[in-house]
Amino acid sequence: MSPLSRRSFLTGLACAGFAGAGLSAARAQAFPQYFSSFAVDVSVLRAKGLDAFADFVGAAALDELQRSFADRVDPRGPRLVVRLTNLFLTSSPDGGGGGRRWRGAGGGADSLEGEALAVGPRGEIIARHPQLAVLDVRTSILTPNEPGRAAAVAQHYVRWLRRQLIG
Repeated sequence: MSPLSRRSFLTGLACAGFAGAGLSAARAQAFPQYFSSFAVDVSVLRAKGLDAFADFVGAAALDELQRSFADRVDPRGPRLVVRLTNLFLTSSPDGGGGGRRWRGAGGGADSLEGEALAVGPRGEIIARHPQLAVLDVRTSILTPNEPGRAAAVAQHYVRWLRRQLIG
């Protein structure tokens, strides 16, 4: 095996760097900044048996999408579709603690998981952004208010999405 010259080594290193940059650029999808319309897909939640509750969460998310992205509407942009895949409402909305000593030791958080999709005019997915949003819950276990908490975590999901996509 012949010894590697300094020039060959540096050339190989530079080529490897450019190849790596190309791969990371191909993997990183720039999410569009303007959207023609908004939609929420709750079919996965419905398949899990949430039915009307899934529709309620979807409506809360759609309302917040329209409000939070109101300044990002352009008819030439892709459609922004949020696909919600998992909803978790804690059984310990008060933090699960007993007395002062145990406060905060329990679950005490609701979460919503899904992904945002930028969908082109022919239905092609231009970009995707997976996301999990977690929201602390501090209400009485005697009045858990699941619909209110589900709407709150859906709104939180969309607001967090706005921060992640637009800044």
